[in-house]
Amino acid sequence: MRIEAESVTMVIDGRKIIDGASLVCTPRTVTALVGPSGAGKTTLLYLLGLLLRPTSGRVLVDGIDTTGWGPRQRRLFWKNHAAFILQDYGVIEEESVAFNVTMTSSIFGSRVVGDHQRVKAVLEATGLSGRERELAVRLSGGEKRRLAIARALYKDATVIFADEPTASLDDKNRARVIDLLVSLARQGRVVVVATHDAEMARASDAQYTLGRS
Repeated sequence: MRIEAESVTMVIDGRKIIDGASLVCTPRTVTALVGPSGAGKTTLLYLLGLLLRPTSGRVLVDGIDTTGWGPRQRRLFWKNHAAFILQDYGVIEEESVAFNVTMTSSIFGSRVVGDHQRVKAVLEATGLSGRERELAVRLSGGEKRRLAIARALYKDATVIFADEPTASLDDKNRARVIDLLVSLARQGRVVVVATHDAEMARASDAQYTLGRS
């Protein structure tokens, strides 16, 4: 899958946040959106992920113009192709680690349903092995970030959008998250990160800089 922005502009409350951005995000590649705070990194990430609609310009998915897509088509894109790793982790803290991976449970709410072997495999890959039954609220910030990545692995998303994935992490967790994201790209996925972390940017294959004068 290929995600492309063509002359994308975004105006919010009369302020031009993104001005004519054009970039291509391709499989097996980590693309870093870089720039100072307030430059519009997260806004551009949301535009590429179809969470926002641009004021002008186009976002293409595999060459298809998404400008006219309605809510149903966008939801299908998110359901079938995309995974988001957001700054607030997107973790449901009162639920178990396993539930946060699969996002499904039985109708009685007490038993997680899904591929249990796959859950174990993705938790092992993200350093959370054996913690299926633990409540997510007990995880550290770095562990919650890795839990969000485990969810993307379980879903087998084609495109992963990550907003400041290494923010507020210690050196060990930062390195682990960077390695995981690069590994996901090498497996054939498109990985797009909004980051101010120089180490994350250096590990990426391509950079798009916002806020240049």
